[in-house]
Amino acid sequence: MQHPPSKANNTSMMALTHILGLLTGFIGPLIIYLTTQEPEVKRHARLALNWQISWMIYFLVSLLLVFVLIGILLLPIVIVLDLVFCIMAAVKASDGVAWQYPLTISLIKE
Repeated sequence: MQHPPSKANNTSMMALTHILGLLTGFIGPLIIYLTTQEPEVKRHARLALNWQISWMIYFLVSLLLVFVLIGILLLPIVIVLDLVFCIMAAVKASDGVAWQYPLTISLIKE
């Protein structure tokens, strides 16, 4: 007999999804998104995945803008935003809240 997953286990997995995004970029959330069967964990993985893809776009644009000097200011801001947003999302996820990352391009829909 299979026991239903506990809420503590779900919130840990949801928070881990956001931390993996910080550590592995879009790869960690993508793996969780593709492998999990739990709807709430999948929702958090989708949020983290959308943010990491958006962040990657912002990072690459900032990197290109280094040649016109504005990227020198944008790069550190974009890097700090990723750190702050992922930590905020993980803390909210540990409370069971699906936090919407600001500035996110919603590429992956439900």
